[in-house]
Amino acid sequence: MFLSRGSDMPRPPAFMPGGALARPPRFRATGGRPAWPALAQQELQIALCVPLGGTAGIWGPSAMASAKLAVAELNREAGIGSRSCRLLTVNAADDAPDIEATLIELVQAGDVDAIIGMHTSAVRQRILRAVGGQIPFIYTPLYEGGESTPGVFAIGETTARQLGPAIRWLGARKRPRRWFAIGNDYVWPHVSHRMARGYIAEAGGELVGETYVPFGTTDFSEALHALHQGRADAVLLSLVGQDAIEFNRAFGAAGMSRAMFRLSCAIGENELLGIGADNAENLYVACGYFATLDTEANLAFKERYRTHFGERAPTLNTFGQSTYEGMHFLAALLDRKLRPAARHERLGSSPLHYRSARNAAYDGDGITRTPIYLARAEGNAFRVITQL
Repeated sequence: MFLSRGSDMPRPPAFMPGGALARPPRFRATGGRPAWPALAQQELQIALCVPLGGTAGIWGPSAMASAKLAVAELNREAGIGSRSCRLLTVNAADDAPDIEATLIELVQAGDVDAIIGMHTSAVRQRILRAVGGQIPFIYTPLYEGGESTPGVFAIGETTARQLGPAIRWLGARKRPRRWFAIGNDYVWPHVSHRMARGYIAEAGGELVGETYVPFGTTDFSEALHALHQGRADAVLLSLVGQDAIEFNRAFGAAGMSRAMFRLSCAIGENELLGIGADNAENLYVACGYFATLDTEANLAFKERYRTHFGERAPTLNTFGQSTYEGMHFLAALLDRKLRPAARHERLGSSPLHYRSARNAAYDGDGITRTPIYLARAEGNAFRVITQL
């Protein structure tokens, strides 16, 4: 439980311990690659960094549940390298002030073996400045691309693989001429919109305007006015969590969905429920996972998820399932390292096979292949239209 600090109450930790803490050795970067020491033969302690509040707090419950399912699966089998694993949850909300201090303390004390991160790129950059290159860091959600820090494995979708094909597909069928982009004011929206300008031009359109808002924005009247003034045919949305909900509610209430469609790479099932069916007309999402995916891998994943947590489990979505995938990726990565013949300096350079709800694959040297789908909101669910 997280408690506010009272005058006669000690400050609570910024993490939720899950039991006795392991004290593994560290690794250090040498010659552009991390040098990985042999892990001690005790329980693996993994820091699960997810937002527990703020704009992206809506991602937290499903992310924690999905990671716990993966841990339960691993521990029922051989664990990771014949070692059981345990999660320690760190609040990675964008407005959390002590992420860096918490992780520095844990890493310096030797209390965590690895990090699973499911949060915004702004938080990823903060974590890397604090402890980058010291322990393995699996970054799981969609992001702008280009992460190359030694010891960091970004396994989610990238802007190039989401936006380029989606804009081409929609451009060929809906023929929008004037696009307007709105996003939160941090690296992922800025990079995505810069890349989108080229994709839109290739599809015969023009990006006529863009605007950025801080996390926690609730009044989008100026943005809606700009859309109207710009005579937009299409809106590229790079808002996250609650901000995406607030914008789309206002957009729907203003009756603007009849004149223009919306495209996002970061609206999941939780956000769609918050937006409401009446406000979701002509809303498209390009993403690597939807709960409605009718694939063998996803059907099996959903069955295991509901068997483990019951019918009241947190709603499955792209952000949550990414931590499940991240845990299994980490297991494959460390299992490879723990083999006697493995060369530590080559960790992550060769392909890995790991359990995934979306049939993702790792080709080695930081290259991840994730199927990308385009879906349209229909009521309170997404209907997958095509694989891009």
